[in-house]
Amino acid sequence: MTDAAKERASLLERLHQDTAGGLLDYFSRRVDSRDDAADLLSETFLVAWRQSAKVPSTEDEARMWMYGVARKVLANWSRGRRRRTALADSLKAHLAHSRPAAEAPGPEAVDIRRAVRALPSNQRELVMLVYWDGFSIVEAGTILGLSESTVRGRHQRARARLSEALGPSTRLTSVVAITAKGTT
Repeated sequence: MTDAAKERASLLERLHQDTAGGLLDYFSRRVDSRDDAADLLSETFLVAWRQSAKVPSTEDEARMWMYGVARKVLANWSRGRRRRTALADSLKAHLAHSRPAAEAPGPEAVDIRRAVRALPSNQRELVMLVYWDGFSIVEAGTILGLSESTVRGRHQRARARLSEALGPSTRLTSVVAITAKGTT
């Protein structure tokens, strides 16, 4: 490490020791969550590390520079939060108007969901992809990263377990019909 790099690292270390507490307080007064304040503090020091060549050499100027970085980090965080909130609100409004409210699940739907949840996780995901998400067995295998023969065998075992759990009166086509109504 060169002398200049050692000097920069030393300056950043001192800057961290001198400003971390004050910057954490700065963020804590401006955000609701102490966890968010801590995340913002770490982001501020990450920016300072990346831009270490720009850190002023005097301690007073370096301290002010850190608060300027903190202000920009907070502004970026606030903009991102507003965008996420606006997007979530927009999505909620769209879903409220575009999808009918789901009916309360009947006893058959509850039994089917219980049987699907009882499957081993690798079979459960396959069943959900095929019967609930509308993929073919081969497409579901591709999504799961399985060969065609493996996915077909796994599907056969899942069907057998579901038939055993649900009884002979419930056909697997009921899984599709019931869950297509949005009662999953």
